[in-house]
Amino acid sequence: MDLHLSGANAVVTGASRGIGLATARALLAEGASVIGVARKGTPETDELAGDERFRFVAADLSDPGQIDGLREQTERVDVLVNNVGSAPPRPGGFASITDDDWMRTYELNALAGVRVTRALLERMPDGAAIVTIASENSMLADPLVMDYSAAKAAALSFSKSLSKELGPRWIRVNSISPGPVATALWLGDGGVAQTVSAAGGGTPDEVRRGAEQAIITGRFTTPEEVATLVVMLASPLLGNLTGADVVIDGGMRQTM
Repeated sequence: MDLHLSGANAVVTGASRGIGLATARALLAEGASVIGVARKGTPETDELAGDERFRFVAADLSDPGQIDGLREQTERVDVLVNNVGSAPPRPGGFASITDDDWMRTYELNALAGVRVTRALLERMPDGAAIVTIASENSMLADPLVMDYSAAKAAALSFSKSLSKELGPRWIRVNSISPGPVATALWLGDGGVAQTVSAAGGGTPDEVRRGAEQAIITGRFTTPEEVATLVVMLASPLLGNLTGADVVIDGGMRQTM
């Protein structure tokens, strides 16, 4: 199916790995040009740079000044994917989460998307699309990632409210709430599985298997599956879909 994204200009934050990297690849495959943003590049982004339609921009999106610099490197933005984020596990519980922890988590997981959207909105024509990667944790409370869950709930609310403001311009604003995804955030060094294991929660494999038991399909979602949803929501073929949050969690959420 042609998703009518050929020739579109896209910006993807958190593009160096995981969901962001998969999304950049998926948009390129649909014929879009992509600016990928992350703190630093990776061999994977270096490889993508071999395509003249891909450009990597190094920026720390928790720093408002660097977001202003990103705006200066863009012209027209047809698709914005707010993906940057981090979910530091808190095995010590609520009392272990300091004010600085709360602020750092909120800056990256909520305010970065707000600021990038504000900075690039003037570059977005009528009919553009904004997709924000929220989280299943925005609806499912989990004390292990309490500050992350709260920040993602804020991102979800922001997306819904913005869809109402931008609707008259036919700028579609949607979000995606993945459950556990097979990325470094969960399975890499310093990720959830390793951190919980170090706190006495079993081996990293046991932590992963425990998480999989809460998923009806019995497995984590792949970054590519989330990226497929992103390009679908970015497509003008879904021109009347806005203000939605699409859950991809393998049936983990039990509510209707």
